[in-house]
Amino acid sequence: AGQELRLRQEYFWSSASLQDILMRHLAEHDDLSDLADRAAIQLNDTHPAIAVAELLRLLVDVHGMPFEQAWDIARRTFAYTNHTLLPEALESWPVELFERLLPRHLQLIYAVNSLVLAAARAAGVDGQAISRISLIGENGERRVRMGNLAFVGSHSVNGVAALHSELMQQTVFADLHRLYPERINNKTNGITQRRWLFQCNPGLTQLIRDTIGDAFLDDFGQLAALDEFATDPGFQSRFGAVKRANKERLADMVHDRLGLTVDPGALFDVHVKRIHEYKRQLLSILHAVDLYHRIREQPDADWTPRVKMFAGKAAPSYYTAKLIIRLANDVAATVNNDPAVAGLLKVAFVPNYNVSTAEVMMPGADLSEQISTAG
Repeated sequence: AGQELRLRQEYFWSSASLQDILMRHLAEHDDLSDLADRAAIQLNDTHPAIAVAELLRLLVDVHGMPFEQAWDIARRTFAYTNHTLLPEALESWPVELFERLLPRHLQLIYAVNSLVLAAARAAGVDGQAISRISLIGENGERRVRMGNLAFVGSHSVNGVAALHSELMQQTVFADLHRLYPERINNKTNGITQRRWLFQCNPGLTQLIRDTIGDAFLDDFGQLAALDEFATDPGFQSRFGAVKRANKERLADMVHDRLGLTVDPGALFDVHVKRIHEYKRQLLSILHAVDLYHRIREQPDADWTPRVKMFAGKAAPSYYTAKLIIRLANDVAATVNNDPAVAGLLKVAFVPNYNVSTAEVMMPGADLSEQISTAG
């Protein structure tokens, strides 16, 4: 049921976005033949990959376009960003679920698959590679491979770091890369200072403006001018005050959501990301357990008070990830109710994680846990 809901959600949002794009295009232009010249759609991982089949459906079934023309337009309109080399992170859906929920889309995916496999055979691709290129996985339960659909339905496929993009060509998309050697490219991931400094950390933004002026607002390289103030006592004091205010804001959020009082003077040790075994929240929870036992054994040692904070979501059917969330909450219940470690250690799993929550947690973090296994 969770998987079906997820596919319904992905289809709903993708279709709504596409219909809006087509409506806006037709409001300004007479036909859709030049859509790819005026619109660009970036697929952020495999989650919206159903949009490839949905655009085909809209162009062919709703707007009466020949399939070959619709396929050409779709490929020139879409581009795909891959975020992970882990095969299990590339979505796939049971064919049976598609047949029941999105039968027309499955027909169109079969049509696309026929064109792709014909091109692969014409290029001399061998049988095993053909099976890996196919949009339909035939090993065990037949499944629709959304990563392959996103790849063949896009004119550009990018990784998010140079090494990542290189490894894409050698691993998860090796066969498709040999068939389409010019398609994979790199776009190194970054963050936007507009959200992660200006919006969510106005106190620090104002301190920087007061210290080096406004040039950095448009040219982030200008932050280098802060170097000379790193040892300035006045700047350090104001920086500390900004940090303290951000930690107090985070402490208030934790109290509001969990009823847990945490000391803003403690070290805020924050592990925020999707709940996944390779991201190793489990290791950080075990660290909390280890700290708990050591504090109980040596309560008079020189401990730094610490608050371990976790946040993130688990995929609907990812049973182990949900067990990790449960474990974090169970450890928190034990630690937070033990007077032997009061004032030295607390654990909080912040629920309902989203960007608004992140905008409070990131500026309030003293230590950001980045302990994922290498991928």
